[in-house]
Amino acid sequence: MFAYRTVSVKPKLPAAIARLQELANNFWYAWHKQGRQLFKRINEELWEEVGHNPVKFLLHVRESDLQRAAEDEDYLRYYQQVLDDYDAYHNARLWFDRKYPEYRGEVVAYFSAEFGLHESHPIYSGGLGLLAGDHLKSASDLGLPLVGVGLLYKHGYFNQIINREGRQEASYPYHNFFERPMQQMLTPEGKEALVYVDLPGRRVFARLWRCWVGRVSLLLLDCDITLNSPEDRKITAQLYGGDVEMRICQEIMLGIGGVRALRALGIEPAAWHINEGHAAFLTLERLREMVEAGMKLAEAKELVRSNTLFTTHTPVPAGHDLFTAELIDKYFYPFYESMGIEREDLLELGWDESRRMFNMTLLAMRMATFCNGVSKLHGQVSRQMFSYLYPGIPVEEIPIGHITNGIHTLTWLAQELKDLYTIYLGEDWENHITDPGIWRNIEDIPDTLLWAVHQSLKEKMLHFARNNIKQQRLRNQEAAQAVKEVEQYLRPDVFTVGFARRFATYKRANLLFQDLERLSRLVNHPQYPVQFIFAGKAHPADVAGQELIKLIYDVSRQEPFRGKIVLLENYDMLMARHLVQGVDVWLNTPRRPLEASGTSGQKAAANGVINLSVLDGWWPEGYTGDNGFVVGEVKDYVSEELQDRDDCFSLYAVLEEQILPLYYYHDGGIPKKWVKLMKRSLITISPFFNTDRMVMEYTRNYYVPCMRRWQYFNSPGSRAVQELCAYKEHISRNWSQVQVKVEEVFVCQQELIAEGEQQGYSPGEQCLVERGMHLGEELKILAGVTLGNILPEQVMVEIVYGLVAEGGLKELQAVPMQQQEFRDGRYLYMGKLLLPQGTYGFTVRVRPHYKDFVHRFDLPLVVWSERF
Repeated sequence: MFAYRTVSVKPKLPAAIARLQELANNFWYAWHKQGRQLFKRINEELWEEVGHNPVKFLLHVRESDLQRAAEDEDYLRYYQQVLDDYDAYHNARLWFDRKYPEYRGEVVAYFSAEFGLHESHPIYSGGLGLLAGDHLKSASDLGLPLVGVGLLYKHGYFNQIINREGRQEASYPYHNFFERPMQQMLTPEGKEALVYVDLPGRRVFARLWRCWVGRVSLLLLDCDITLNSPEDRKITAQLYGGDVEMRICQEIMLGIGGVRALRALGIEPAAWHINEGHAAFLTLERLREMVEAGMKLAEAKELVRSNTLFTTHTPVPAGHDLFTAELIDKYFYPFYESMGIEREDLLELGWDESRRMFNMTLLAMRMATFCNGVSKLHGQVSRQMFSYLYPGIPVEEIPIGHITNGIHTLTWLAQELKDLYTIYLGEDWENHITDPGIWRNIEDIPDTLLWAVHQSLKEKMLHFARNNIKQQRLRNQEAAQAVKEVEQYLRPDVFTVGFARRFATYKRANLLFQDLERLSRLVNHPQYPVQFIFAGKAHPADVAGQELIKLIYDVSRQEPFRGKIVLLENYDMLMARHLVQGVDVWLNTPRRPLEASGTSGQKAAANGVINLSVLDGWWPEGYTGDNGFVVGEVKDYVSEELQDRDDCFSLYAVLEEQILPLYYYHDGGIPKKWVKLMKRSLITISPFFNTDRMVMEYTRNYYVPCMRRWQYFNSPGSRAVQELCAYKEHISRNWSQVQVKVEEVFVCQQELIAEGEQQGYSPGEQCLVERGMHLGEELKILAGVTLGNILPEQVMVEIVYGLVAEGGLKELQAVPMQQQEFRDGRYLYMGKLLLPQGTYGFTVRVRPHYKDFVHRFDLPLVVWSERF
């Protein structure tokens, strides 16, 4: 292929509407319908043709159309209103500035392999990308100084086609980046801004693009340039495409190239957020920078950790990226040499001994001070999953927290409902999405009005679905009758269930189809009929996921189910918005506890759609008993087959016995009890399960602490990092000398001790076990501690107690003990407990303690009392 330069020739914008170009190049339009309408009103047909892409629209619109708009007084008034909103949005003083003015000049870097901002920018595959896009939007809304970093994929994820046999076919369309809402970054001399990474035997370059997402920016790296070989240009060709070597190249470009992109633009983040393990190599690049600048490896590791946060989204071990030691050698040999470190030192950072592989998740965890899951349940699952990294530490104390995912409400909310909320929740409700008091005003919306809006959205969604099926059949050259019959599919007066997500097997899209006879009775019920809409992609390498798609397709073509069960193709953000806004119930059936969070049900809830879900992911936190429905039970199963059977039976029972009678019971022409349920769902879910709340939590719990630690460790003349490293090295070297033993346990009331002595017990725990305690009595514990070369001020000696449960103690609490004296080479410590009512277990432990720890087990060492 010969080299060429690219230039875009576009019509000249009339001066009166010249700022359309600015609006087109900011994804602010993705959550402001008025911004999109500015383009649609000029030429609606072209707007649909270009896939709602305003930059492409302005490249192809006729000058006569632009001139006509510039001379239309109504259009100009609307244009000015939108500009006023746009300018007010960018000039407002927002939450972060008000809450944390001292960190106004700092920046958070947010790395992710995918970002879902809008259907016109398809560099996302599913939930991870949509969450990342919503994260950026709320960061903009809140005024958080954040910059996203990702890769720009020439062919995106893939477009899905369902052929005549019901098989998924993947196509990878070419995307012209010069027709996207983004700008190529240039040097001050007007040349392409480039960064590079060194791969085996060659240097690979990436040019930089910037997207504006409201107030925040997203940097994207693009390897499809003539400086690279044809093979290296493919590094940013497909999202999650290629073999394991392509994957490591992509992740090197994302992590290492991403850091270099920030440096090239003069951006020095005070906090680094790794969104899933794909970007974890950024920690190695930061480590290299510091070591090559003269810092000791241990101190550089501590400094990198100090302001790094890692969010894990995968609750199954198979979901983590793994590379062989040989592959790490191949790609990181220059790091060993330039950093002057041994191979084992670098491998150790991500080494997974159980699999004998380099694990990107472990690299991210070991190089981050903060780590979190994406729901309360996922936090628990993650602590259990990674407990082997913290030997001797109770699972519930493992330093992996959680922040439950949310949605960017305005992106997913139907405009009709947004207008309704403005009337009844207040003109300013959009700026108070996290306020439960605002959402209680949902009760003021007349039932008839809320139901009418829902029905209108449902009809719009059904029209969209029918059109999708028609296009499938036309493309597949099906008979004219097969195309025409689609017009009779999906009746608006029938209860409609939506199921749309990635077709991974654990999400169990096939759960409904385990009893086709019962399913036939359900969809053809004379009084309570049901119709189901399915959509979703399976990864091109996921054969089992593709078989699920074929199963649903085959069932949908059978006579009892024709027009009542449908499968839509090419699930994307546009389709997702239609579905979450228009179905009656959103179905979610993952095999618990394998759903980390999930957010599609939150999108549905914001639109008044009811959730019917397994208690997995976010739903255990969202479900209140009166705001939706539950599939199955929370219990352990001996086999997946048994779990699937029980959950299938539960799903049918809930539909038949609870949901359908409620939905079809009309009072005064509408299902008032159902509308009451819709309102309850809106009131209880919307204020909490949104990315405004989520980003605020990230800021309070992680970003600001990262910024604070970065400032502290980097203050002029500070030796905090050196002292912390020296402390950790000293403690680790001498920890084997630490021992602790409980010497005495007694209750303040002397008669219990005396009675115990008369029965032949020594004052202590035996007496306590036999007689117990009364509420209000104080328990005293004396322990002897051997520390060897460690000083008392370098450790914490504490009583740990908790409720007695199967397998140990739960709801652990720790109470510091006080040093009493030094005797016979041991330190004696005394502690007191005032226990609440119940059956408790207790013991004593010693753990490292240092003023600069961010959590108890920053250095994961502990010694427990010998049996007593």
